Amino acid sequence: MESLVEHLQRFSELLAVSRMTHVSTWDPATVRRALQWARYLRHVHRRFGRHVRIRRALERRLQNQWRQEGAPGSAPVPGLTNFQALGRGDLLLSLRLLENRALGDAAYHYLLQQLFPGPGVPDPDEEALQGSLARLARCRSAVQLLRFSGPGEKSALQDPVLKTQAELLLGRLREVPKAEAEGPSRFLSTLWDRLPQNNFLKVLAAALLLPPSSPRPQGEELEPGSPQTPGDGAQELVRWLLAKSDALAAFCRSLPVGLLTSVAGRHPALCRAYLGLLTDWGRRLHYDLPKGTWVGAEPQHVSWEELYGRFQSLCRAPPPLKDEVLTALEACKAQDGDFQVPGVSIWTDLLLALGSGS
Repeated sequence: MESLVEHLQRFSELLAVSRMTHVSTWDPATVRRALQWARYLRHVHRRFGRHVRIRRALERRLQNQWRQEGAPGSAPVPGLTNFQALGRGDLLLSLRLLENRALGDAAYHYLLQQLFPGPGVPDPDEEALQGSLARLARCRSAVQLLRFSGPGEKSALQDPVLKTQAELLLGRLREVPKAEAEGPSRFLSTLWDRLPQNNFLKVLAAALLLPPSSPRPQGEELEPGSPQTPGDGAQELVRWLLAKSDALAAFCRSLPVGLLTSVAGRHPALCRAYLGLLTDWGRRLHYDLPKGTWVGAEPQHVSWEELYGRFQSLCRAPPPLKDEVLTALEACKAQDGDFQVPGVSIWTDLLLALGSGS
């Protein structure tokens, strides 16, 4: 029992450090050991959860510990205040590290890889941690819905972990020296190559939807190499996506439709690129007379239903996005011969389906 209580006290100290600048000295091995320690406590929670006497004894020791550390002159760390908290020590640790800007790049990337390992069979402990993070996101979603508007934005920003990752990405992006050739672009390409791409694209979308940072106080000078405006971080993301054709195609194809509509409404350059891709995808469809519908020549081509759903989402957005989309469709229809009957031009059929055709 004494050994276990000592472990609890040491982990409490670790939780306190996870919020401090001291984590700048942590490397991936340190993060791995910290997570292993947290998972050990989760095993303790699983093992003794049904042992009433042991659980109550640990509860008393934890409560006594916090009462002692909560005395004047000390600063207790909230978290492990009861036995149930032992089962989510790794969750608390991971969230605090994700929110700590002092964490070094190598340790940060290792943590992301542990939380979101991508394809394959994950370790049971990692799988449980990811499940805990997902449950936390659902628990906090009601509060987040009061703070953000728009269906696409909700899907990206109601997840506290995803929102934290987006904030950290913009923060790291601003720290990349722009004096170096292709500094921000190279940094983003490195993340694209090394991190799970599906999650990275979600982080990009969340970062593009974050509100601009507060303006600097009057008289405060910018440090050399820092962005000149609060929106520079998001603009670097836009420039990188427009220059990285494979990432842009994956961004526009794999993310939820509502999320893409929100991003398009915020960033005109990405809106034009998205419309360009939709136009290309539409031109790959041909009309199947026996079926009476538009179909793709290859299985990987976008279906009529998906194409219509994407344009429908864009047309449900407020002006000027809706107007720009309808103008683009009318231009494609005119280039295609300006047909008014269905089954000849996909643009005519889209406009008819959207209720905008004559």
